[in-house]
Amino acid sequence: MLRTLGNVQPKISGTIRLQGRALEHYKPRELAATISLVLTESIVAKNMTVVELVALGRQPYTNWIGTLSKEDKNRVSSALSMLELNGLQEKKCYELSDGQLQRVMIARALAQDTAVILLDEPTTHLDLYHKVKILKLLKSIAHKTNKAVLFTSHEIEMTLQLCDKMLVINGKDNPFGEPSELIEQGQFENLFPSDTVSFDPTSGSFRIEK
Repeated sequence: MLRTLGNVQPKISGTIRLQGRALEHYKPRELAATISLVLTESIVAKNMTVVELVALGRQPYTNWIGTLSKEDKNRVSSALSMLELNGLQEKKCYELSDGQLQRVMIARALAQDTAVILLDEPTTHLDLYHKVKILKLLKSIAHKTNKAVLFTSHEIEMTLQLCDKMLVINGKDNPFGEPSELIEQGQFENLFPSDTVSFDPTSGSFRIEK
């Protein structure tokens, strides 16, 4: 779904409109200034430094030789700070852990400064502290800058606490709404076999059945 919304692969059917325009009517550079995409695929150019990779997010705005303006450099610096990467910015990407590289890719998307940010499992490879910090950061960005942040996640309990709205892909009716509404509708009770995992609507958490 994210790859289709990001125009990485063609849609199967229907129409995708972004700001009232069909997605296929956007020119590549124009779309890159509107949608940023963080996928789970490994990057090819791991010989780049952290700051060089994050700076690639400014590509839709630079001139034909890729010269960074003062504004571009400020955006890159801000993204590095938000993801706590200042101490790693001169390291080569192949020297990073999976969790550190994940944060670099998110920083690149933030430096891109698009109206829509799409992320596939943005908390993969991260410890609990950075999982929570990144999800809180994404929520703050969405609220303060009026950007649309859409991400996939298996961290259901975290998304219940931090997301404004959720789409529960259950293979049936795929309900969509605010977390509190979905809990009231009982949408989480049957996500997993009841003899293995049960859901407590009061606390919004899952319990392992022993």
